Amino acid sequence: MMKFAWDNYKQYALGKNELRPLTKNGHIGNMFGGLRGATVVDALDTLYIMELEEEFQEAKKWVEKSFDLNVNGEASLFEVNIRYIGGLLAAYYLTGEEVFKSKALELGEKLLPAFNTPTGIPRGVINLGSWGWASAGSSILAEFGTLHLEFLHLSELSGNPVFAEKVMNIRKVLNRVEKPQGLYPNFLSPVTGNWVQHHVSIGGLGDSFYEYLIKSWLMSDKKDSEAKKMYDDALEAIEKHLVKKSAGGLTYIAEWRGGILDHKMGHLACFSGGMIALGAEHAGEERKQHYMDLAAEITNTCHESYARSDTKLGPEAFRFDAGTEAMATRLSERYYILRPEVVESYMYMWRLTHDPKYRQWGWEVVKALEKHCRVEAGFSGIRDVYTTTPTHDNMQQSFFLAETLKYLYLLFCEDDVLSLDDWVFNTEAHPLPVNHTNFKSSWSAWGWMRS
Repeated sequence: MMKFAWDNYKQYALGKNELRPLTKNGHIGNMFGGLRGATVVDALDTLYIMELEEEFQEAKKWVEKSFDLNVNGEASLFEVNIRYIGGLLAAYYLTGEEVFKSKALELGEKLLPAFNTPTGIPRGVINLGSWGWASAGSSILAEFGTLHLEFLHLSELSGNPVFAEKVMNIRKVLNRVEKPQGLYPNFLSPVTGNWVQHHVSIGGLGDSFYEYLIKSWLMSDKKDSEAKKMYDDALEAIEKHLVKKSAGGLTYIAEWRGGILDHKMGHLACFSGGMIALGAEHAGEERKQHYMDLAAEITNTCHESYARSDTKLGPEAFRFDAGTEAMATRLSERYYILRPEVVESYMYMWRLTHDPKYRQWGWEVVKALEKHCRVEAGFSGIRDVYTTTPTHDNMQQSFFLAETLKYLYLLFCEDDVLSLDDWVFNTEAHPLPVNHTNFKSSWSAWGWMRS
């Protein structure tokens, strides 16, 4: 599947950001501000760990010869960080090839002006061609909260503490601000450092902020106790206010709008089963089983959202109200765009429990992707998971190669392929090494701040 996805991208869209498999051409889009080759950078580490050596060399050659960082245009700080910086860092750590490191550092420098705000909370959009930030308005929790892993590695590799200082300052602002019921709303003003409204979600807008708290602690070899405490406190508030059980016995995480619950869970929130399991490994004995059970229940609910559709692929969002459980009720939420979060949780649950059902569930996804998403020239998302003759959306997302296929592959690998003891995956599934003492001993979440 990976070779098929890559070969078609290479043939019809090399250098564009994504392949449009039905029309057999490339798509550039407006998320990356003039940067190109998102699929190349996202696919590097997957090609490498799958030992697709020839394809990896093709991708590396494109990065060496054609990847231009001198571009103009408004880019999403978050997307550039998780896909490009994350992809380049992982490729460097896996291969030791200097080109990946130098491109990551050069691009990292270009992101720094986004932090020139009164609070140091970065703007969501940055103009890569000139200094400063573009958009007004508020910053999104999942965007400014999903820089920590990559920026610590940028400081580690460059010897320049500025990257680590920027993300440590974000944490300082978040610790200072009042949390309603211990929850973190999704929007914060980069000017005042106050919440803009009280919408809380573990799905889009919130999701990876929580993931990066537990992963920051793991990546620091469990020395970053501040991150662990923030994670533990946040999860406790989430469990108290947002975790619900449906009439049919399915555990889900609702969304919260100023105290009113919306009984809906997005596909993006389905990463949380894996996250809670990863965190449970390191909870106290009495809490560990509780969190493993919660992780298994949430992962089961996400599996149900797949199992209850005609295609056996899950919708973008599913609801728990008026007799509907784990199904999309709105036409606008019935699509599937090759997202990875459900198989991501299967991979973590398999690695942490070795219950064979997670591999069975993963194989169901493989079969469904092959049946409904594979087209003549690649893989495409579908517009409605509840029909067996779906229309395709003509987009092979770069994260399909970075995440969906990587997590499926790892689900069927031995546990020592990218062992969870040695690697932490960024939110685009790019593996970053845990800071065991083989790193410079000066590096820790607080080492930079002291120096």
